[in-house]
Amino acid sequence: MAIDRILKDEASEEKGDRARMATFIGALAIVDLIKTTLGPKGMDKILQSTGRGHNVTVTNDGATIMKSLHIDNPAAKVLIDISKTQDDEVGDGTTSVVVLAGELLREAEKLVAMKIHPMTIIAGYRMASECAHNALLKKVVDNKQDADKFRSNLMNIARTTLSSKILSQDKEHFANMAVDAVMRLKGSTNLEAIQIIKKPGGSLRDSFLDEGFILDKKIGVGQPKRIENANILVANTAMDTDKVKIYGARVRVDSMAKVAEIEGAEKDKMREKVKKIIGHGINCFVNRQLIYNFPEELFADAGILAIEHADFDGIERLALVTGGEIASTFDNPESVKLGHCKLIEEIMIGEDKLIHFSGVEMGQACTIVLRGASEHVLDEAERSLHDALCVLSQTVNDSRVLLGGGWPEMVMAKEIDELARKTPGKKSHAIEAFSRALQAIPTIIADNAGLDSAELISKLRAEHHQENSTSGIDVITGTVGDMAALGISESFKVKQAVLLSAIEAAEGLLRVDEIIRCAPRRREDRM
Repeated sequence: MAIDRILKDEASEEKGDRARMATFIGALAIVDLIKTTLGPKGMDKILQSTGRGHNVTVTNDGATIMKSLHIDNPAAKVLIDISKTQDDEVGDGTTSVVVLAGELLREAEKLVAMKIHPMTIIAGYRMASECAHNALLKKVVDNKQDADKFRSNLMNIARTTLSSKILSQDKEHFANMAVDAVMRLKGSTNLEAIQIIKKPGGSLRDSFLDEGFILDKKIGVGQPKRIENANILVANTAMDTDKVKIYGARVRVDSMAKVAEIEGAEKDKMREKVKKIIGHGINCFVNRQLIYNFPEELFADAGILAIEHADFDGIERLALVTGGEIASTFDNPESVKLGHCKLIEEIMIGEDKLIHFSGVEMGQACTIVLRGASEHVLDEAERSLHDALCVLSQTVNDSRVLLGGGWPEMVMAKEIDELARKTPGKKSHAIEAFSRALQAIPTIIADNAGLDSAELISKLRAEHHQENSTSGIDVITGTVGDMAALGISESFKVKQAVLLSAIEAAEGLLRVDEIIRCAPRRREDRM
């Protein structure tokens, strides 16, 4: 009984099969929750927070759903982590990676029940994943050299990514927008230069891409509404009159004249500061903090456009895009780097006035303005577009492309089945299980579209036994279709990330044989 006393009271441990059972159950519960969102006909989830205001999110983006779940099961947390990593690394495939890891565990559970040791299963999975990776490498297409073909590849990837999201109705329009925006980046994966502004009103189809930068602010009263060849000083400094800011300080005066003197001194101090700023030879001043009436007057007199309270992201991005740097002291103008652009003007989008910077230094910069019926629709549209932009920017760097629609999974499964036949011993069971787990992805895509998955997958398997088959599931007609003709493509980088992350997560969970929960900390009663 000595062992029982090692752990504190109320701590719990689960060993062996029970621990494994708990990990499997947790992982499979998450997979069953999220797999209905996979594929072009995937459904959405409504997430409602329990905090103040009960915020509601309507989404089918795997990463967003996973981030919002607060879960107690350790295995489920591992799956949530891989979906986050997938989102940060490549931006898309967040649902696929969780589903694949979950299916690998589902198959492993059956093997464990057949008394196959987890280490044997892991060894088999390792061999299978290497074989799958090599199978994909043989089939990739790379059109980096041919600009037209490469663009059509990018368009196909954008359409495929968007077809499982809210934007699927207008996917042509948005695919074009996303590809144009990413092509402007010229190979950089810095999506900072692409700004997304959401304005409720209109329909999704009214969204547009604007070459240049739009700042969601109004131009102040009595200031020039249009400036050509702008020299912009981006600053983060206090432009309110420096009141006596010491907490609880009192200033005693014996006449109103003295009050006037103090106010006069404050004004002089402000005038000095404005003079220094104007001394930089600028005609546009953007500040992150408020600009009070008095300095605003001084700027207006000098013919300088002053923009106050530019939002936090906006100002960082504005400095980046116009090629300036954010300044906070103005004593030596030669060391301050100004931003430049050809034209600043006020534009209207819907009911709102915004400031438009065109001809910016950083030619890559552009703004996508999303329109839509409500905030929920716009948020989901932004998430969908973000996924597409991430995948495209990754594909511009690693230009290898695969077909989509369950085709890569079938190609990998076929190669893995060959390997299983050649492999002696219990490992071959694990290798076959890996192949079944891969085939679960097209099966789920078919199920979500309300099709007969058993029949479709068997047809698909038969098709893939011919050499160089390009068959996949055509969800729209509900049959086996030619993916190359339909232009359904995926980025190799996304598929590779899904495969590698899923196998590592599944392996990590399979190694578990004990779960130990710490005893909760007691609150001490303080009198």
